[in-house]
Amino acid sequence: MKPNRDETLETLLVSVNRLIRSALQATGHTTSTAVWRTLGILETEEALRLGELATVSRVSQPTMTRLVAGMTADGLTARTVDPDDSRGQLIQITDAGRERLVAWRAALTSTVGPLFEDLGDDDWDVLHHASALIAARARTETTA
Repeated sequence: MKPNRDETLETLLVSVNRLIRSALQATGHTTSTAVWRTLGILETEEALRLGELATVSRVSQPTMTRLVAGMTADGLTARTVDPDDSRGQLIQITDAGRERLVAWRAALTSTVGPLFEDLGDDDWDVLHHASALIAARARTETTA
């Protein structure tokens, strides 16, 4: 019997969520996942106003205000004047923020790597193709 497409997508979403949660626990990082999510958004979206960033990240504006304040204090984000409205500010990722994001992703990758080390070339080809499809649909840049 051919798998139902909705079930396939559900399995994909649940499995990826579990994989990420396991990787996060295994890395021992104490940084909030909201920080990584926000840096990932800023990496893709460039500079955003605080309210826009809160909406995209699906958190309240007060939560994003606290989050950005902490990330700015840590040198991961910076605020600049919005050229379209001098009363507003844009939040952007810094070079240090990019470096930390790259290091965090590398830590996650190395943590889950052993789960897949027994796969053969054919399975790796399937995973590569699937990740490219997912990245294209999610508008994510592929790294390979």
